[in-house]
Amino acid sequence: MSYRVAMDIGGTFTDVVCYDERSGAVTASKAPTTPGDLAEGVFAALGRVVDDPAGISFFVHGTTQGLNALLERKGARVLLLASRGGRDVYQIARGNRDRMFDLRYRKPEPLVPRQDVMEAGGRLDYQGRELTPLDEESVRAAARRARAEGFDAVAVCLLFSYVNPAHEVRAGEILRAELGEDVLVVLSHEVAREWREYERTSSAVLEAYTGPVVRRYLTGIERRFAERGLAVPVHVMQSSGGLVNASYARRRPLQTLLSGPVGGTMGGVAASRLLGRGNVICVDMGGTSFDVSLVVDGRPDVNSEARIEGYPVLMPIVNLHTIGAGGGSIAYAEAGALRVGPESAGAVPGPACYGRGGTQPTVTDANVVLGRVDPAWFAGGLMELDVEAAGVAVAELAGELRLDPLALAEGVCDVANAKMAQAIRTLTVEHGVEPREFALVAFGGAGAMHAAFIARELGISEVVVPRFPGAFSAWGMLEAEVRRDLTHPYFRPQDTLDGADMSGNLVTLEREALDALAGQGVPAERRRVEHAVDLRYEGQDYTLTVPLRDASEPAEPGFLAEIAARYAEAHTARYGHATPEAPVEFVMLRSTGFGSFPRTAAPAVAAAGQETPDVRDVIFDGAVHRTPVLRRASLDGELAGPAIVVEETATTVIPPGCLATVDDNGFLILKVDT
Repeated sequence: MSYRVAMDIGGTFTDVVCYDERSGAVTASKAPTTPGDLAEGVFAALGRVVDDPAGISFFVHGTTQGLNALLERKGARVLLLASRGGRDVYQIARGNRDRMFDLRYRKPEPLVPRQDVMEAGGRLDYQGRELTPLDEESVRAAARRARAEGFDAVAVCLLFSYVNPAHEVRAGEILRAELGEDVLVVLSHEVAREWREYERTSSAVLEAYTGPVVRRYLTGIERRFAERGLAVPVHVMQSSGGLVNASYARRRPLQTLLSGPVGGTMGGVAASRLLGRGNVICVDMGGTSFDVSLVVDGRPDVNSEARIEGYPVLMPIVNLHTIGAGGGSIAYAEAGALRVGPESAGAVPGPACYGRGGTQPTVTDANVVLGRVDPAWFAGGLMELDVEAAGVAVAELAGELRLDPLALAEGVCDVANAKMAQAIRTLTVEHGVEPREFALVAFGGAGAMHAAFIARELGISEVVVPRFPGAFSAWGMLEAEVRRDLTHPYFRPQDTLDGADMSGNLVTLEREALDALAGQGVPAERRRVEHAVDLRYEGQDYTLTVPLRDASEPAEPGFLAEIAARYAEAHTARYGHATPEAPVEFVMLRSTGFGSFPRTAAPAVAAAGQETPDVRDVIFDGAVHRTPVLRRASLDGELAGPAIVVEETATTVIPPGCLATVDDNGFLILKVDT
């Protein structure tokens, strides 16, 4: 076995990257995603890079099964079991308005209607001490109803279970004994052992809602791989940017919610290391969506909580902003104006130029009309585009808006670029981050086609296009580490802090994290644990996470002054101010175990020698430019725009005024005139 393989299943294409451990060669390919049976697209893509799955020594993939179920509201039917008197916690949610001036604002519709919430007797106090024993008969009543009415999952969220999970553990034992393996039972303290009742309930409900879909998918894909000779575990990307094997992912399916998109972020981390640049903006433009994430000081921007489709979720998650803007985004007229997206033509029928029956113009069709795509060598020659069909689709919309077809095509790209630039501002400028201080790493099938234009709009002077940009998210998965996140509630004002006690709790978490990594098959010499603590000023509600040097640091003299100074620095970076004289309060201990794998080599370009470029007419800024079209493998030295660079998984557009070079790692570096 010598092949390390990663796969990213997107809405339009399934991308695969294969690293040969013997030769160091990296190959990439793709196949159309097959929505009816994703495994068909998986094996079609795999067959283009590996002859026999038995030769695979490591396999990881990203899946959007859970996210798609949530987006399409096609998840499981969930019964929620709450503490007596707490039935309406999930329905009431929070009273704050996310959009202050939106007169039509409505809170997200709960995934569990009120009639599907039941109560269980029994109560713990805020310190986890039992006030009233668990009413086991009420739990059995919930099991009877779940069985009689055909619920797919039961979520259990009892008061103060994050401090003492005893009641939830017993409720889970009863439910699993009564319902068997056919009904997923989710316990909130296993999903998110953190305070805030509504957020913990929401996290448990999300896992119950998406879990059955994810479990069925993972079970099926493991079985089919085993039938084809795969002899190693299937690994899955987590929303945190780490890996777990499929058996753990089946137990904690919520961790895979953003499994696919975060692979690109981890690729950005690897690119940041190879480039020697700590700060990069990762943009992934595929056929359906546009994803933005950050790498800051060489590390992914990971939050301990997030909102997905308006629902809060408590788990480590890469800070990812997604909009409906991709190569398949449909352009249309609305009230006499041009609109682009978020609706996508998807994989079937796809853009008009795919020749699969699509008739509506898309961003890809606009690029074809402008001459920015090589129709004979799209996706490395796997597809030949129908230029005439693209022209007809664009011309029809141009007639509706009374515009010249070429002007409309450029307008479609401009509107898409503006939407994507605004998505980047949402993650940077609105959080006090200056995008001009970052490099833009562009990937996805269409990312490199639009990156220079987006960079110009944001004032970013450097764009990096990695090798195999269309499969970069898959390559990033090969660079990721196994990750397990553990938390321990630890409410202490600074005046009562016992540093030795905090250190002891961290040592316990560290031991648990190392054991979890061992269970994932990570050798002892490749395991490490990092620690952090959530703090706030006394009287505040929300916290910031501050890293610790190691588990022993809290027991050292001067710890309080040091951690307060770090918190003040983090508070200033996040909010623009701090109150160093105010006392701090400790809320949560966090320990994260990492298990590393040998690094894959950077997918450098194989020298292919000079070629005589094809020169064609391409439209930039309303004017026709004679533009060379070159294979990426032939690039050497500097290349001044305009130029079109094609490769197996993507097309890079270098507009006039830009200068491109290839670095030692095979990255295509664009200097953008801003």
